[in-house]
Amino acid sequence: MEIIARNKKAFHDYEILEKVVAGIALSGSEVKSIRAGQINLADSFGTCSGGEMFVHHVHIAPYGFTGAFTPDSYRKRKLLLHKKQIMNFADEMQKKHLTLVPLMVYFDKQWIKMELGLGKGMKKYDKRDKIASDESKRHLAQVMKNQNTR
Repeated sequence: MEIIARNKKAFHDYEILEKVVAGIALSGSEVKSIRAGQINLADSFGTCSGGEMFVHHVHIAPYGFTGAFTPDSYRKRKLLLHKKQIMNFADEMQKKHLTLVPLMVYFDKQWIKMELGLGKGMKKYDKRDKIASDESKRHLAQVMKNQNTR
């Protein structure tokens, strides 16, 4: 599994409750751009409409060696999931007011996969608490490391 891109901001802004892996419907030039690492997941999100799931605002840079056809960099892209998974996620998104957030894009053999998470938006004070607890854990680990080396 070769990771192409991560959405670090998603873990900062959302509390991820559930994860799922999906394929993405892409054009040939988009695949070549992704292989070159030209993808950005910041500010992207997923929606469900008409029994299908789509991911919006994923920026895939245009491939430099294509001819006249270059798809829109920010177009919505279809996610390839089983119908049962789509219905399950659509129900949870609607009932619990959750957001579908892309977490990372990676290669699974020759296939490009996207890991998505159902997330609940964090409040500002939740983010501060999380940062404080992470810093205290890091400090404790550093202290323990220094004690063990003496």
